[in-house]
Amino acid sequence: MDGEHTLSDQVRRGELLNRNCPSRDVLRHLTSRWGVLVLIVLLERGHRFSELRRRIGGVSEKMLAQTLQALEADGFVNRISHPVVPPHVDYSLTPIGKEAALKVRELADWIEVNIGRIQGQVSTKQVATAEMSRMGE
Repeated sequence: MDGEHTLSDQVRRGELLNRNCPSRDVLRHLTSRWGVLVLIVLLERGHRFSELRRRIGGVSEKMLAQTLQALEADGFVNRISHPVVPPHVDYSLTPIGKEAALKVRELADWIEVNIGRIQGQVSTKQVATAEMSRMGE
């Protein structure tokens, strides 16, 4: 890992915790709900805008466009516009985008595998909170 720093290294040094750290914007783009899903879908192969919108349930046209613009600006997504009518735009991952997508897919996979445990924790806390409220009445 010559010259590279892990998130743990960044946190230890405090740079990511600094509100002016430029890494925060990249982190926000990569870990946003739509950013994660776009990256995972683009791991399969390149897609047109309309294909991405169909594959990612619930994303609005506006949010998908904003997400793609942010990921493109960060260098994670390639955007190739073909001069045809109607417009035809292809999106694919750059090499660094593929690296990032593999990382966020790992997190998403962990969430999927552990969703029962996560929801169980939420339910347990909700029950405990409700019981505490009743006891205080």
